[in-house]
Amino acid sequence: MLYTRTGDSGETGLFGGRTPKDSLRIEAIGAVDELNSFIGLAISFIDDEEIIEILGDVQKELFELGSDLATPVEERTKLTYKIPTIQAEHVKRIEKIIDGFEMELKPLKKFILPQGDKGASYLQVSRSVCRRAERRVISLRKEDSSVNEQIQIYLNRLSSLLFALARLVNQRKGFQEKEWIA
Repeated sequence: MLYTRTGDSGETGLFGGRTPKDSLRIEAIGAVDELNSFIGLAISFIDDEEIIEILGDVQKELFELGSDLATPVEERTKLTYKIPTIQAEHVKRIEKIIDGFEMELKPLKKFILPQGDKGASYLQVSRSVCRRAERRVISLRKEDSSVNEQIQIYLNRLSSLLFALARLVNQRKGFQEKEWIA
């Protein structure tokens, strides 16, 4: 069945029990889920295999990040299996990718408008959704200090990667970046 009716009362199930659908934890998980969906949408408009592979890896990591968020630390000891968690290595991998593309991208001197190729535009939307997910995780960490700090750092770095990839898609497709003029 595609529906269970268990959420009709405004609660959803997580590892450890039921929680309100408007809790900070669910807000953070939902923002990450939305981010993953927008990345999938962006992929459908991108024909660059290198970028598609990077984004596919990010989507897998976002599922790991979601399970990390969905499993409060105190519940992990009750499980018979290991919950994947975001580690500093995930952040370093993203930094390495950004560093690799930095030589190909033209240096920025001004703000640019988030537009261009469809794939690049959806990457810009993904970047802004990523920033929202990051803000939700920050709020959650204020409420629950046991939430993995690496999640917040990963999302911060991921937004930079999405920005770099949007610029790269535009550059490789021949779209000229438009600077913001006040």
